[in-house]
Amino acid sequence: QVELVESGGGWVQPGGSLRLSCVASRSIMDLDIMAWYRQAPGEQRQLVGSITTDGRTDYAASVKGRFTISRDNVANKMYLQMNSLKSDDTAVYYCYCRRGVVYDWGRGTQVTVSG
Repeated sequence: QVELVESGGGWVQPGGSLRLSCVASRSIMDLDIMAWYRQAPGEQRQLVGSITTDGRTDYAASVKGRFTISRDNVANKMYLQMNSLKSDDTAVYYCYCRRGVVYDWGRGTQVTVSG
């Protein structure tokens, strides 16, 4: 089991940028996958993108070209760089990880895009 804590959320104007961080309580090198999800008001939780141990990434079509996921195995962190933000990106963003059939979620961090 691993504890995940997100940070970096807040308010930003349309077209602006934010970088979210997720820090894990232990090494992330044995995790099969880490991912970012988000949940907007009145919507179901949606996969934003994922990253494997070897650094392979996949993104939802709605964020491809604007968002970038990266990881720092020494610092036990995963990042979500968000550029060209839109009002539709407003949501609570969650960090997720899985090893085998065991998975964990962070508490989430609010991102609000408005102008």
